[in-house]
Amino acid sequence: MARDLTQIELLTELEPVVATNIDRHLATAKDWHPHDYVPWDEGRNFAAMGGEDWHPEQSRLSEVAKVAMVTNLLTEDNLPSYHRVISENFSQDGAWGTWVGRWTAEENRHAIAMRDYLICTRAVDPVALENDRMVHMTRGVHAPEGFGGVLDQVAYVTVQELATRISHRSTGRVCEDPIADRMLQRIAADENLHMMFYRNITAAAFDLAPDQTMESVTHIVKTFSMPGTGMPNWRRNGVLMVKHGIYDLRQHLDEVVAPVLRIWNVFDRNDFTARGERSREELGEYMDKLTRDVAKFEEQRERILAREVAREAARVG
Repeated sequence: MARDLTQIELLTELEPVVATNIDRHLATAKDWHPHDYVPWDEGRNFAAMGGEDWHPEQSRLSEVAKVAMVTNLLTEDNLPSYHRVISENFSQDGAWGTWVGRWTAEENRHAIAMRDYLICTRAVDPVALENDRMVHMTRGVHAPEGFGGVLDQVAYVTVQELATRISHRSTGRVCEDPIADRMLQRIAADENLHMMFYRNITAAAFDLAPDQTMESVTHIVKTFSMPGTGMPNWRRNGVLMVKHGIYDLRQHLDEVVAPVLRIWNVFDRNDFTARGERSREELGEYMDKLTRDVAKFEEQRERILAREVAREAARVG
């Protein structure tokens, strides 16, 4: 029976793949500057500088758009926590360390651009936003129970980066503002490249240690939660975002989990031992359950939306 590779062995064996993918990433990624995506001519002073403080009628965003923008921004704000966790599970040396630094620097642009846009356009309450940022960053990142190690980490961020890309794109559309949509398209493009990096490392891990990687992927898929879990008003805001298709269970299944499992060839591989097969069967059962859950979720959402339409019609009529 083959022994498990240690974390050091996994990091060492995967480091050439990391280096190759850093080169691919740098050749593909396009530099951009957050200040180019903010309508600065809309900005003005707040009361502390002799101007006027925020009030709700200044915002041009719908309630759904505001909730989605704040949720996405607070998620990006928690970068120091993500950096800490990734550094602990990867390495600060060699190609791994180079990637951790580059990824962190690129991710930091997202919060800069989003916050400047929201404050400059007075789209949300800046005091409430800052209060929520303080709470969320103090709490730190939410990690699944039993999470740890390089394989769990690369599997998680593959799913998370793709999910975040979809959330940003959906948010850009509901903003109904071409400036916000353009900014969030740019951010989503970063998330997609980051997903491809982690997806490629996970694919290499499957070839290197198929059973171990299969167990990590099964664990991550079954316990996955968005990185913003636990932020203030998470449940209420999450329900609103799900209801309006910012990121819902159908998207999670069809646009995130199923595609990455297909690219990793999870259900057609023939290099697992009995241990890996058991984990794959566990994942298959979960995917069947998730498919059933999606159908139930969509039926429930249709009923809720129909009731809301009926109530609004009765109110207007």
